[in-house]
Amino acid sequence: MDSELKPVSAALEALLADVPMLGNETLSVEQAAGRVLGETVTARLDVPSFDNSAMDGYALHHSDAGRRLPISQRIAAGSPVQPLEAGSCARIFTGGEIPPGADCVVMQERVEVTGDTALVPADIAAGDSIRRRGRDVASGSTLLEAGTRLEAAALGHLAGQGITEVEVRRRPRVALLSTGDEIVDPGQSLGPGQLYNSNRPMLRRLLERFGATLVMTASIPDDSAATREVLAEAASQADIVVTTGGVSVGEEDHVKAAVESLGQLDLWRLAIRPGKPLALGRIPRRDGETRFVGLPGNPVSSFVGAWLFLRPLVGSMLGCPALVSLPEIPARSNFSTHTGPRAHYMRVVLRFDEQGPYAEAFADQNSAVLSSCIEADALAVIPPESTISPGDRVTCLWLRSDA
Repeated sequence: MDSELKPVSAALEALLADVPMLGNETLSVEQAAGRVLGETVTARLDVPSFDNSAMDGYALHHSDAGRRLPISQRIAAGSPVQPLEAGSCARIFTGGEIPPGADCVVMQERVEVTGDTALVPADIAAGDSIRRRGRDVASGSTLLEAGTRLEAAALGHLAGQGITEVEVRRRPRVALLSTGDEIVDPGQSLGPGQLYNSNRPMLRRLLERFGATLVMTASIPDDSAATREVLAEAASQADIVVTTGGVSVGEEDHVKAAVESLGQLDLWRLAIRPGKPLALGRIPRRDGETRFVGLPGNPVSSFVGAWLFLRPLVGSMLGCPALVSLPEIPARSNFSTHTGPRAHYMRVVLRFDEQGPYAEAFADQNSAVLSSCIEADALAVIPPESTISPGDRVTCLWLRSDA
């Protein structure tokens, strides 16, 4: 392997070293969807807060099972209850509070009702069909840990405690910069040799999905002084500066030198396909330092680099373990390939049969074929100097998770 090329593990180690944790801000629970919890929340209430019926039926004491019982009261969800008269049963509906004196519920389909009486089967045990107080959450226990991403169920958990406001991590501020005179924004006319900027909207969406917010976008011309000036301005505004293109070794690639003049370059060039020309560094600013991630200009390389490096960097700043590493799914290969000195992160679709998941690779794995990223479920990680045949086990990094 080229001694200048570093493995992904070395890049992640350099990227995540001494990452600062961002501060908190207070939001209403209604505004907190997708945000990362900034402090551990303790339960105020038992959930459920009282013993209640798991179904529509009849509440009774189990010792009265097997008899015809008078129906002494009717209990709907949210209605007050009276102690159960001895030797009787209560008509009860799902969510209704279990009356004192009852210790089980029998579903209505098993009961024969005649007038104001109910014939209850004999095989009813204490506790049947009752959701006990505190079964889900006990008052005083940890409701949600700091670092939890507040998706649907977590938001419901907070609301179930009557919580209206919550502390969440501030979103990392990102400056997204495009380099290259050949890159043109959509809406403009293309000149000879020019391409539309597909990286910016793609990376914007990924960064927002990972939990960051864009505070600056700009296009940098192929000029050393301009590159340095825009990078300095971006670093003053953002926690993370992301560039696309300009980190290779061409005469018009000025980003690497500009970062070195403004701060430090921690790593450059990876033993990875796609995405070898990737740069990581730091740029000082008045109140700390800004992390720099220089992604390749090819759209697939930027796409893969965002998942492998931007996601864990944003996740570390948010203190969100679920974002720091991608879920790994072992699968069977349904393709053949051979790698050289660089690890290959192949776009694949995961399918399932009776033996479990298997990975189908897109036929064209070129770093300019962005269409393969639309349908890709995962990245199959093929180590350097490996030969993969159909049926071999491969590790796949899952891309479909909302976290």
